[in-house]
Amino acid sequence: MNKLDVPARIDEIHVSSNPYNEPVTIKEIPPYFECIGVGTDAAVFRHVNQPHMAYKVYAQDKLEKKDNEEFVYRSLGPSPYFSTFYGSGPHYIVLSFEEGLSLYDCLLQGVLIPPEVVEDVEQARRFVQMKGLNPRDIHLKNILLQHGHAKVIDVSEYVHEGNDLRWELLKQGYEEYYPLIKGKAIPLWVLETSRKWYNQTKGNAFQFDEFMRKIKRLNPFLKE
Repeated sequence: MNKLDVPARIDEIHVSSNPYNEPVTIKEIPPYFECIGVGTDAAVFRHVNQPHMAYKVYAQDKLEKKDNEEFVYRSLGPSPYFSTFYGSGPHYIVLSFEEGLSLYDCLLQGVLIPPEVVEDVEQARRFVQMKGLNPRDIHLKNILLQHGHAKVIDVSEYVHEGNDLRWELLKQGYEEYYPLIKGKAIPLWVLETSRKWYNQTKGNAFQFDEFMRKIKRLNPFLKE
């Protein structure tokens, strides 16, 4: 990692996890760092002198996720669908900084999500499978829109077995309902309520049609 010239004060960044799959809490950010993203296991930072790099710093009780993610990035190697992996430290990994809005933010802002994004994710999933890994946990906040195409982030779940169906459900929602809302900004409370409802019912008990009936009652744009 010395070749990467990692900023010395990165060890002063501390994040802690929260229950119920809520985003981590950032306890301290040293000077010259900025937080550019927050997830449920880690937060992502940039240093003013290294704007092309992203430091993903994990909560202490989520270091297994850090090890998993490092393993996946090393296994994937170079790919146009994923970040470049540069190295790691005791509680962080170093990736290429990726510009672009998440699909979650695209919905919030009414930014068009073209069908090429869906095809790119399909191609990315096939690439992952070719590498002997399992593309899981692909959702709105883990896909970036870059110049009309997709970049997939957060690969830590790819070491686990089973299909969580998150991408399949998202793709179905895009195909069946996105034409009704494209170009329209969706209120934050609608997206957050949808996310919480999904987390409460995901798994074998989840029924897509029933879920969408509930969402349609929240969002007038989805009423045909």
